[in-house]
Amino acid sequence: MSFYPERKFKYVVYKLTFPNGKIYVGKDIGVGGHSIRYFGSWNREIVGKDFTKDELADFTLRKEIIFECEDKTEVSKREMDLIVELGANNPERGYNQTPKFRG
Repeated sequence: MSFYPERKFKYVVYKLTFPNGKIYVGKDIGVGGHSIRYFGSWNREIVGKDFTKDELADFTLRKEIIFECEDKTEVSKREMDLIVELGANNPERGYNQTPKFRG
């Protein structure tokens, strides 16, 4: 029996939903495929400013797989498309810093 469970997903785009309703869209194209432990590279300072100390003491993220593919290039393209489609780069709706929000 392997220490690591069999990978359920290959390469993915996921959406994180924070307690305030804002979102972050990211991809996981790591070695071996998607890791349940990976929660992206969102900017902790920007996110942290939106929450009080008490709110940070009991903090829940929701992670949804919104796209899966065996092709890393396609996953990267879909990530950018979904950031824009979902408005994750709009500072009022999400935490993605790229692509730059154009209003």
